[in-house]
Amino acid sequence: MNQLILGGARSGKSRYAEKLAIESGKPLVLLATGQAADEEMAARITLHQSQRSDQWRVIEEPINLGRALNEVDDGDSAVVIDCLTLWLSNCLHEDVFDLEKRALLEVLPQLRNDIYIVSNEVGSGIVPLGPLSREFVDQSGWLHQSLAEICEKVTVIIAGLPLPLKGQL
Repeated sequence: MNQLILGGARSGKSRYAEKLAIESGKPLVLLATGQAADEEMAARITLHQSQRSDQWRVIEEPINLGRALNEVDDGDSAVVIDCLTLWLSNCLHEDVFDLEKRALLEVLPQLRNDIYIVSNEVGSGIVPLGPLSREFVDQSGWLHQSLAEICEKVTVIIAGLPLPLKGQL
């Protein structure tokens, strides 16, 4: 089962994904895409690490999500990807997004694990001024549409409240 969990910054989407994974009763895997490129991000990562119990197997993978998902696919785990928009930024920065997006979209339907994909919904605001920001918003929106098509469940989180969009109505 694949579930896409969307929401704005600090909406509660990561907490919701982790809750669903824990409630599954399966072994827990976190695919973390963030990189400590500056002090503020390093502090965020450290905070997340301190809040997470040691029952999580953490894999840091900023680029090759498709490969990482394939490697942990034991058919018995609950996997949280946190977060897809950081992964998108990493891939755009390395100029490998088209290749990595294709790999992710190809592997997801074949996986046996339960996958909870956390991503920021950035398309609800105004159109950004700069070309890089517009590219990010465009690619994020198209990626979310592709994932929503192949995921069994899609949920948006607003103010910590899950609103089902697909597969739970």
